[in-house]
Amino acid sequence: MYKERLTKLKEDVWRANVELVERNLVIYSFGNASGIDRESGIVVIKPSGVDYKELSPENMVLVHLNGVVETGQLNPSSDTRTHLELYKAFKDIGGVVHTHSRHATAWAQSKRPLPCLGTTHADYFYGEVPCTEVISDEQIKSDYEKETGTLIVDTFKNIDYHEMKAVLVACHGPFTWGKDPQEAVFMSDMLEEIARMNLMSVLLNPEAGNIKKTLLDKHYLRKHGEHAYYGQRSLPSSEV
Repeated sequence: MYKERLTKLKEDVWRANVELVERNLVIYSFGNASGIDRESGIVVIKPSGVDYKELSPENMVLVHLNGVVETGQLNPSSDTRTHLELYKAFKDIGGVVHTHSRHATAWAQSKRPLPCLGTTHADYFYGEVPCTEVISDEQIKSDYEKETGTLIVDTFKNIDYHEMKAVLVACHGPFTWGKDPQEAVFMSDMLEEIARMNLMSVLLNPEAGNIKKTLLDKHYLRKHGEHAYYGQRSLPSSEV
C-alpha cells in the first residue's frame, strides 16, 4: 500500500510539473511542484535543474520531511527546503508550487501585496495576497531556502492558509499550495491571471482600492465553506 501511494504521488507530481509548462507558468527549468504523503512524511519533488521535457514519474525525487533524500535519487529542487517548511507548518496541505510566472513575480519584485480589486480575485483568495518582508542578510547566510520557508510561515502568523493559498516572496516570486499538487498548480494559474488583471487595473486607475468586504465575503463564501452554493451539489444515491 505504501509503495502504491508513492507511485501514484510521483505520477501526480510529474503531471503537476508538466502542467506548469502547459499553462505558461514556467520556462526552461524554472519552478517546481511537489506533493506529500502525510502518512510516511515523504515529499515528492522535481529534480534540480532538469528540463521539463526530460521529466518522468521515475525521476521525481523522494525527500523525507527532515531533509534526507532517498538513496540513489537525483538532487531535489534547490527550493526543496522551502517546500518542507511549508509542509511542516501548514499541516493539511498536500501540494506546493513555486514559479517565476511573469506577472505574479513582477508584484513580488515590486515588494507589493496583490490587492483584491475585484470579484475574480475574491473567488479564489480571501483578501489581498500578502508579500513577505525582504529576506535578511543573516537569513541568506544561514540556510537560504529553509529561511525562505520560515519567512513565508512568519507572514502567515495572522492569516489563515486555508483561505489564502498563495504568497509573494519579496524580490523572488510566488508560492502556492493546496490539498494536492493539482490544486497547487490551479492556485498558481489563478494567481498569475489575477496578477495580470491587477497590473492592468492599476495602470488604468492608480487609485483603485481593495474590494469592499461585503462583496469579498459574498464571492469568496459562495464558493468556499459550509454554506457555499456555487456549482452542483452531490445528490444522495436515493435521489439520483
